[in-house]
Amino acid sequence: MAKLKLSKHELHEQQEQLKLYQKLLPSLDLKRRQLMLEVQKAQDDYSAAQAAVDDLETRIGEELPMLADEEFRLEGLVQLKSYKVIEQNIVGVKLPFLDSIDCIVADYSRLATPPWVDNLVQRLKDAAEQRIRAEIAGQRLSILSLAVRRIKQRVNLFDKILIPTAKQNIQKIRIFLGDAERASVITSKLAKKKQQQRRDAEAALEEAL
Repeated sequence: MAKLKLSKHELHEQQEQLKLYQKLLPSLDLKRRQLMLEVQKAQDDYSAAQAAVDDLETRIGEELPMLADEEFRLEGLVQLKSYKVIEQNIVGVKLPFLDSIDCIVADYSRLATPPWVDNLVQRLKDAAEQRIRAEIAGQRLSILSLAVRRIKQRVNLFDKILIPTAKQNIQKIRIFLGDAERASVITSKLAKKKQQQRRDAEAALEEAL
């Protein structure tokens, strides 16, 4: 850290820095509060997405108990082909957003398979989509949580370190400059007094001669 210069120029610099810090702090704190709200929303979305996955898996088991019958070989019936994620900007933070999802349904004979297989296909597609939504929701929550930690660090830096330090520096420089000014006044008065005494002595000497 550079040594503090006890000068009028440095006083001006510190005052300008303090103004800047005090101007930036409210906007940083506002962003912190906005991000904290977004984190809460992301947490709710993530919890809802996870619950939706669990609910779908439970419903599949309840609605289609026949899946337990080993006679049916349904592996690979529904597979996730691809999904598209776009970027969403929330309070200056770039977040993933699920734009679309594409599942592949294996060919199967609707005549040779039980009618409930159609329902199963839809349930499996829904479950695949919800799992992706839960994954993306988790990513959003992680990114926002990190953003909140960083903005809190910046707010604390300004509030706890930069602003108090600038105020202390300003006070220290003012005290030094004030003491220097008083010392200069006293020195000047003493010099004038000595000059006057010297003039008086010279005048007295001239009169004596």
